[in-house]
Amino acid sequence: MLKRLYDWVMGWTESRYATPALFLLALAESSFFPVPPDVLLIALAISLPQRALFYAAVCSVGSVAGGIIGYVIGLEFYELVGHRIIEFYSVTDQFDYVGGQYRENAFWAIAIAGFTPVPYKVFTIAAGVFQIPFITLVSASLLGRSGRFFLVGGMISIFGPAIKTFIDRYFNILSVVFVVLLVLGSVVVKLVLNR
Repeated sequence: MLKRLYDWVMGWTESRYATPALFLLALAESSFFPVPPDVLLIALAISLPQRALFYAAVCSVGSVAGGIIGYVIGLEFYELVGHRIIEFYSVTDQFDYVGGQYRENAFWAIAIAGFTPVPYKVFTIAAGVFQIPFITLVSASLLGRSGRFFLVGGMISIFGPAIKTFIDRYFNILSVVFVVLLVLGSVVVKLVLNR
């Protein structure tokens, strides 16, 4: 089933509706859909490297909007729909873990999750269930999701189609490096502000 969904997503690369499809895919993936928008983002950016950053922006806006939908699902419709999404992905244990992370630092939990390959919908739905402030969800999503998509778009914009193999092979490592840099940056900012 996932292979068919992947092929369906890739079919949009040749369509004149590729940009709206990218937006809708990013929106859906942040709240319920299983295929990440990166596959379409990479395909579109490679086909038109000069528009790679534009596609990254479309993907970011769609993903943050989808995160808001996930938040509303968690806040208002968890019993009706949200728990089914969590069960579908078999992430009930992780969902409880996310709640614990939110008690420690919701902003960084969301920002880091937004960048990693972890199913982001778990975090957006959990943000609603655990009643994380809406502004925290939006600002952390902007940081994490934009960081993820602009890294991909920027690399393709700079290095062209040859970077695709590198991104495919090392995406998880790149995600970890970015998260480490993000955490180190926040530590440095805290140290500077506490002087």
